[in-house]
Amino acid sequence: MNAVEEYIAAFPAEVQERLHQIRNLILKEAAQAEEKIAYGMPAYKTFGKPLIYFAGYKKHIGLYATPSGHAAFEKELSSYKQGKGSVQFPLDQELPLDLIASIIRFRLKENQSKAKA
Repeated sequence: MNAVEEYIAAFPAEVQERLHQIRNLILKEAAQAEEKIAYGMPAYKTFGKPLIYFAGYKKHIGLYATPSGHAAFEKELSSYKQGKGSVQFPLDQELPLDLIASIIRFRLKENQSKAKA
């Protein structure tokens, strides 16, 4: 097991399932992303820049797509609790996987544009 798999395995089965869903989505949408643990949570980088992070908690899944990733989807994320560069998806609700995929693609294009500049 790698460090991200070990991180996910430390959670109850219900949380593990959701963490796996997000991880698989990131690896699908950003296959070239570098995967590691940073700030105590799974972290992904593309083009040498942070792409997205996620974390499991007792009552929610945290997604951290930097302030720009959240600002670009402000309307779509408005029904979720948020902080600067973070959003909380409650465990008693379905994960908005299509929205998360859109955020990943947005951040990937943003990192690619920065790398070309």
